Amino acid sequence: MTDVRVPAPAPGTAASEKEVEKPRDERRAHTWDQPRGGRLVGRYALMIVIAIAVLFPVYTTVISAFKPSDQFLVNPLVPDSFTLDVIREAWTSGRLGRYLFNSTVVAVVITTAQVVTSLLSGYAFAYLRFPGRRIVFYAFLATLLVPLEATVFVNFQTIEAGITLPFSLPIVGDHIPFGGLNSYQALVVPFLATAFGTFLIRQALLDLPIDLRDAARLDGIGHLGFIRHVAVPLVRPTLAALALFSFLSSWNQYLWPSLIINEADSNTVQSGLRLLSKSNLDQPNLVMAGTVIAAIPILIVLVIFQKQLIRGLTAGAVKG
Repeated sequence: MTDVRVPAPAPGTAASEKEVEKPRDERRAHTWDQPRGGRLVGRYALMIVIAIAVLFPVYTTVISAFKPSDQFLVNPLVPDSFTLDVIREAWTSGRLGRYLFNSTVVAVVITTAQVVTSLLSGYAFAYLRFPGRRIVFYAFLATLLVPLEATVFVNFQTIEAGITLPFSLPIVGDHIPFGGLNSYQALVVPFLATAFGTFLIRQALLDLPIDLRDAARLDGIGHLGFIRHVAVPLVRPTLAALALFSFLSSWNQYLWPSLIINEADSNTVQSGLRLLSKSNLDQPNLVMAGTVIAAIPILIVLVIFQKQLIRGLTAGAVKG
């Protein structure tokens, strides 16, 4: 057999320049991914500063919540005294048990409704073909530019008066009431759907192969069957992330509950903390204790669903 040798590229040619530049690029990527020396120290120093800036308010709140009232201003950053009396007083005098129940009901209903409506509307914009689909979708996205404060007055009037229809329905007739003020319906109805969730689910569904929908159609599976058996299992991380965002946003609502609720038993936990601060101006650590109690459900939810949140945020980041 004849020994065939491939000649080496001549210096200055494109092939030789690529061979020289490739190791250099690899070294740069390796240096950035695994910094050493001063760059490593600077990166850790930056992370430490950011961590301190984020955790310092949490630290001061927790320390203040467990310090006696007469020791609140004595060494405020040092945990030199510890008591649970402030937590008990905040729970009883602030009626936080009732407010936590109200917030839980409202947050669960809003989260469930937003996940369902976002899934259905996202599927419609991703797979269905109807006139004006793109215009309607852009109108959905445009609502993200409208702040909540701009819609408060209209929502308040709608909740108070209800909606009068130009036609009559079998159950409600021609008027749909929303429960009026001081009701769960008033806290829930304006947030049953979200444009952000529609956009998020639509983008997740568009990443799925269109062949899946065609195969399901050939097998006689309708839209609801495809959503239940194919779409939901594949976009479950995105649905979990949306559910977590919806729960946190509804739990932390302050403006709308403060406007729509004027009875003590109907308040959510955020409005309850406002009432607690007004009635105990001489005990600021009582509000800190209430804040710690109100944050416990959020911490539990984050710990349980942190994996789903990470999967939902990184879904589609890497294409195989």
